[in-house]
Amino acid sequence: MIFLQQPAPLVTPAPTDLCVVARRDEILINPEAPDRPVHEYAALPAFGVDGCRPLHLGLLDGRRCWARELAPADDKPLPPGWAWAEVRALTEVWDPAYFQAVCCARQLLWWAATRRHCGRCGTPLEDSDRERARRCPSCGELAFPSQAPAVIVAVVRDDRILLAHNRNFRPGFYSVIAGFVDPGENLEQAAAREIREETGLEITDLRYVASQPWPFPNSLMLGFTARYRSGEICVDGREIEAAEWFTRDALPPVPRPGTLSRRLIELWKNGENS
Repeated sequence: MIFLQQPAPLVTPAPTDLCVVARRDEILINPEAPDRPVHEYAALPAFGVDGCRPLHLGLLDGRRCWARELAPADDKPLPPGWAWAEVRALTEVWDPAYFQAVCCARQLLWWAATRRHCGRCGTPLEDSDRERARRCPSCGELAFPSQAPAVIVAVVRDDRILLAHNRNFRPGFYSVIAGFVDPGENLEQAAAREIREETGLEITDLRYVASQPWPFPNSLMLGFTARYRSGEICVDGREIEAAEWFTRDALPPVPRPGTLSRRLIELWKNGENS
């Protein structure tokens, strides 16, 4: 299965086209097939396609795929055979093409909801008929979808990995260090700064592993491994409440499969980044 991004401002949905329907951090699913987050347009509950304008995402196995967001006025119980599911809980069961389509849908819906006026003159924006963008009819400013790059780093010291507990995590849950790239930084500088700010440690031998879109609401996660160079753990106390070195046989609860953070931990656990 393949998902191909393809802006198409002038097309309209057909009954056999596919669609992702979202409501805040949830998407519409058939509970008997939670591994399939897209549905034929004609099969959707009537209120699930009313309200907000559809956004064309691209092609999913050659079929047009759209995104709709449930209008607030239509936030009511679903008919039998449908349910809302939290996106984070299903990432591990989706085919990569489905995951990419959902990420695209969530980020574009967030962009459409938060970029309604020109940032330069305040005029309401209009959809471009040429590209995936919104244009100001007054000053001509173009607003394109944006992504916020963030680095996520698995730091290793001998046979141990550095994991941290963020104040927003549930009790006992740990993950690798992550943070957004600041203006003017490259990725290497951002990784070193985040580790230093949040744990007081210095790193070396930073190596890129992989990336993953993370649509909460519009991040692009860039994963790295690194080795400990110097310093003692000293958490900032604001964002990070605790950080420790863990061995393979004594790991705390960590992120679920399907996340880049879990992939970095598994690479270390399997000895593939040593």
